[in-house]
Amino acid sequence: MKRRTNKRRTDKRGADGRRSRRLVGGLRLRLVVAFILVALVSAVTSTALAYRDARTAVLQRTQNTAVHDLREQVNEVAADFDIPPDQRSLSRFAAKVSDGIGARLVVARYQDRVAVSDSRAETEERITPELRTAVHIGDEARFQRVMWRGEPYLVVGMPVKYADGDRRASGLEVFSIGDLRAERDDTAALLDSVRAGTVPVVLLAAVLALLAAGTVLRPVRKLGRATRELAAGDLGSRVAVTGHDELADLARTFNETADALQASDAELREQEARARRFVADVSHELRTPLAAMTMVATVLEEDADQLPPDAARAARTVGAETARLARLVEDLMEISRFDAKAVRLNAAETDLADTVRASLALRGWTDRVRTRLDEGVRAVVDRRRIDVIVANLVGNALRHGAPPVTVTLRTDRAAGGGTGGEWVTLEVADHGPGLPAQARERVFDRFYKADESRTRGAADDSGQGSGLGTAIALENARLHGGTIEVADASDASGTGEGSRRGAVFTLRIPLRRTEEETE
Repeated sequence: MKRRTNKRRTDKRGADGRRSRRLVGGLRLRLVVAFILVALVSAVTSTALAYRDARTAVLQRTQNTAVHDLREQVNEVAADFDIPPDQRSLSRFAAKVSDGIGARLVVARYQDRVAVSDSRAETEERITPELRTAVHIGDEARFQRVMWRGEPYLVVGMPVKYADGDRRASGLEVFSIGDLRAERDDTAALLDSVRAGTVPVVLLAAVLALLAAGTVLRPVRKLGRATRELAAGDLGSRVAVTGHDELADLARTFNETADALQASDAELREQEARARRFVADVSHELRTPLAAMTMVATVLEEDADQLPPDAARAARTVGAETARLARLVEDLMEISRFDAKAVRLNAAETDLADTVRASLALRGWTDRVRTRLDEGVRAVVDRRRIDVIVANLVGNALRHGAPPVTVTLRTDRAAGGGTGGEWVTLEVADHGPGLPAQARERVFDRFYKADESRTRGAADDSGQGSGLGTAIALENARLHGGTIEVADASDASGTGEGSRRGAVFTLRIPLRRTEEETE
């Protein structure tokens, strides 16, 4: 129960991790962010362009109006003005021009005389030397925007010409100083209104992005769900095909692939079932004639001493081969039961040390095998299947290894990969040449030969074996919830015996007791 709970927690953490990854870097988020960025860039660009154009238009209109008004008023007032003027007439000239253009500050200059329409106003810093020079040497009106004490001003200057035909410069220069704060406030208000409109635009873009993402990603999510179901083994998983776009083509291709996979799986399952039935039927049909052959071979072997040498040798050979054929048939029957999932455990609490000793004694291996068995190790197992595992592993070591063969039984908490609970570990080690890496990877394959020159498989049970021994042992270990591993003795040894050679087969099964089953 604890292991199942841990698995659920792991699955939940995996699902949470996938969900967080979708939220952090999912396609929906990327689409929404892309929409918002496009909307934001568009809004900022539009705002900047609108502000620039509006500001230019406002300033242009103000400048044109100021230049036109100053020119018209100067021409009107200068018609009755005498040159050269005195200080008083110059002041009256500046005042009249100022009144005619909306009471703007006007500065009139004639050589070294200067008159200001408002004698209290400061004008020196607002009329720059550059503008004075441009007006003095030019013959048209000039203007310049300046900042004075943090406020914007428009300064317009123009020379006054005589009214005669050649329009000669009279030496009189006029400057008007206008306040641009109203224009600045107007453009600032326009910028604020456009900026305030950016927020609703971005929010609207986010909503539209969510809608678009939902429309685009809904079939993608359905396709992903169907793909996960297909990967989990549900070959009937399909997605609905709607529309004629690229996603519809993808869904159609997925359905076609799933159809082909389902058809191939059904065909393979049918072929596998036929093969299993064939093996089971052949093995079953062979049992009856093999029983008769075994009886005849037994009789021949018993009378072999009374036969001529050649006949005696033939009788013993027939007996041995008949026994081997009988074991092969029994192993094939056992494998077919495993393949058909028809194998069940007949489990009961068993003393494992006694089981190992009984298995060795039954086959006459007690004197040929060293044992290091922890006493009192009792577990709920199928005694017959543990006997089959021991017989196959020890028989394999005796035939293909070198003495001494050692069987070690112990309990181990770390053997289960850190998953908690106790595990039973049974090691069968020999001092033979060991197994090469390629053979270790395939030693549990059915009928695999570690040495191609052998006429029999490298993995078998008692006697000369069928080539199915280690495969059957592994299936029995898995039936108990365990496994069997193989390694070189130098890899598996932790006792300082790394210099010795040989193969080590290690059985690991969980240690289950009667009281644990009751709980």
